[in-house]
This record gives sequence, C-alpha cells and structure tokens, in this order.
Amino acid sequence: MITKKEVLDLANIHDSFCVSIFIPTHRAGEETLSGKDALHLKNQLKDARSKLEGQGMSQKEINDFTKPVYNLLNDSEFWRHQSDGLAIFLTEKMFKKFTVPVRFEEFNYVSNEFYIKSLMPLFNGDGLFYLLTLKADEVKFYEGTRHSITEIETPEEVPSQLEDVVGYDYEQKSLQFRSEKQGNREAGMYHGHGEGDAKEQDELESYFRAIDKGIMSMLHDNQKPPLVVCCLDTHFAQYKEVNTYDNLFPKNISGNPADKDIQLLHEESWQLLEPYFSKLREDKKEEFHKLLGSGKASSDIGDIISASLNGKVDTLFIENRADVFGTFDPNKQDIKVEEVRKVSNVSLLNISALNTFKKDGNVFLMESENMPDNTSKVNAVYKY
Repeated sequence: MITKKEVLDLANIHDSFCVSIFIPTHRAGEETLSGKDALHLKNQLKDARSKLEGQGMSQKEINDFTKPVYNLLNDSEFWRHQSDGLAIFLTEKMFKKFTVPVRFEEFNYVSNEFYIKSLMPLFNGDGLFYLLTLKADEVKFYEGTRHSITEIETPEEVPSQLEDVVGYDYEQKSLQFRSEKQGNREAGMYHGHGEGDAKEQDELESYFRAIDKGIMSMLHDNQKPPLVVCCLDTHFAQYKEVNTYDNLFPKNISGNPADKDIQLLHEESWQLLEPYFSKLREDKKEEFHKLLGSGKASSDIGDIISASLNGKVDTLFIENRADVFGTFDPNKQDIKVEEVRKVSNVSLLNISALNTFKKDGNVFLMESENMPDNTSKVNAVYKY
C-alpha cells in the first residue's frame, strides 16, 4: 500500500539526482518464476545508470548510488510478493519501493524531482478502493483499482475470527453454522440461542467493533478511498453501526465471501464503484467545456504549469502515456516547451501533476479520445 502522505513526501523531495523506476509485475506464474519481472527492473536500472553517467557520475558513484535497487534483482522472496506494478524512488540518501495494484509501462526518470504522475490512478479516475470480507471464521482485506485487486496483510489488531473476540467457550457451546438462503445464494451464517438472540447480537457487535478498530489502525492517512464490505446483508447492517471509517460505501456485496473467488469479488466491487468514480471525472469534464474561453479553464501547457505552481488548478486532465518536456523557472514563471527529453529539461506534465496533487487538486490520466480537449495533452479546470 502507498498512502497519499507518502506520495506527498515524495513530491516534496528535491535532490541533484532523483531516480524513479516503474515496471509491471505479476503476483505469480511464469513471469515470476522465470525472473522476467526482475529482468524488467534490470533493463530499467541499466538505462537509469546510463543517464546518471551522462550527468557526470563516475562508475563507483553509480554503483554505490544504485546498490539498493541492484540488491532486489536476485531477491527471490521479494519477487514472490508482488502485485501489478512496482514503483521505486531513489536518491543518494533515500530508497523507497512500493508494490501497487496499478500496471505500469516500463519507465525510468532521472531528474531533480521524482516522477509521480504514474501513481495518479491510485487516487483518481481508475480509483483506489478497499474491500473487506467478513465471515465468522475469516476476515480479509484487499486493495484494488479498476483493473486489479491485491490482498493486504492485516495487522494483529484485526481479529481473524469471531472466536478471537468472544472466546473459545462461547464458540464451542453457543455458535453453530446453518445455511440461510439469501436471494439465490446459499450463505453460511452463525447464530446463538435463537433467531435475533440478544447475546449473539452483542457478540457480533464486539467482533465487528474490533475489526473496525484494527482496520482503522491501517488507514491512518488522510487518503479516503471507498471501503466496500462483502458479507451477509444482516451483518452489513450491524457493521455500519460500529464503522468509524469516513468513506464506507453505503451498499455491500451481498452474500457469503466463501462463495466468491478473488476475481468475482473484484468484478462485483467495481460494478458497485464505477458510477462513484466516473461521476467526479464526468462532472469535471462538463465543467471544463462550460468554462473554456472564460479564463477558468485551459488547454495551454504554459498557462496550466503556471497555475499549478500557484496552487490554482482544481482538476488536471493528462493524456495517458504522453509527456511534454521543457524548462521552467518557478520564480520568473518562465516556461519553455522543448521537443525531446534532454538532461537539461524536465517533464512539464509531471510538474503540473505534482503541484496539483500537493494542493489537493484532482489529477486524471485519460486516453486521448476521452480528454475534454484532445487537441492538447493537458487540460485544466482552475479554482475560482
């Protein structure tokens, strides 16, 4: 997991050499066993080393600088615990790596700031969400996006089963499993001395309250993606009563989680969440069209960079897999667009995304045909 605070910390780092590396990874299979994911990293590291050499680093300095990344190449245990993408950030004094549910294209960037644009789908658009599955004998927590989902290890504070909260004796003497039909699904449900038994409800409340407390110990950041719960409808009604997470999704995935594999859980989660994520994006696209020409929206890279540096961008639309390079002087607000990437220039789209994100603006990576104005690689709605 990577939190908004961690990304903001990265966005605030400026150093002579900041290396950002992104590669696609796999949870399992041939790519993991054969070392293909590690080979992707090796190739990107080789290219980044060449860029560092081109900027005056000696071979010894490069070896020392890149050693933390090099050490990952033969770490088989590390490669067995991946998601869909790996993001690495490196300076002379700092090394961070993040396994995330976003499938990156292979890419590296060497500059005096980190490249964070590729992380934006975790926070807008293809949206980050959490999934919690509740059963009497198992609790699981997942992190997902539109295209993928990954199970996250929960801290010790999260009880793994009802017995952990209510005690062994109650589990043995009072709890039984019965089959209750819910819609067209058969769902395993536990109960105590009878339907609606008060003691059973108290025990469930204690169990759910402990789960909520444990989950909140993980989610201490101000990032608030929606949390979807998969459980029986009756249990969701109880869980809502004790939930303290600010963005619990109002509808649950109905049924027994044991009847659903991870692919089905992901599919049903996204069916619930797609309208939630698309609404803000579509509302902002409509706002862009209404405001274009009024000075409150723009497709001009120079105007947008300047506005983002001053914290005036409300929403930024960036063409996916596109970039614009150039130079800028933040003091003089002087921006020059250049045709190709050079040692002397930077990604202007990354700069605009970085500064918009810092000021709590929305950043959407979009395919060209879906951009509000697809004659430009960047569009913006300004704060007004």
